[in-house]
Amino acid sequence: VQLQASGGGLVQAGDSLRLSCAANGRISSISGMGWFRRAPGKEREFVAAITWSGSNTDYTDSVRGRFTMSREKAKNTIYLQMNSLKPEDTAVYYCVLENRGPPTRREGDYDYWGQGTLVTVSS
Repeated sequence: VQLQASGGGLVQAGDSLRLSCAANGRISSISGMGWFRRAPGKEREFVAAITWSGSNTDYTDSVRGRFTMSREKAKNTIYLQMNSLKPEDTAVYYCVLENRGPPTRREGDYDYWGQGTLVTVSS
């Protein structure tokens, strides 16, 4: 399984970006997908996740209300619509896939990781 993330870039504070992540390859099943991010000098952290069957979402507090995650099952693709971006959202964003159980906020529960896409928000 390969995860291909795209959509990162350089924007100003208050702008929007939409990240995409497509899962390709031999995919037996998907329980959920999500996004983590690593800001400069910080540890990687959970951002958002979505269940594949019911489309239930979970967001970390710092992005709730600004970020919206969705999925397109037919394309095995997820999206992260990021609005009202802040400089503290600057990070490399990684998409992840879980095929053994419901998506969680724990890195170790995800079997597959994308290569990351850089989001830079200037003030």
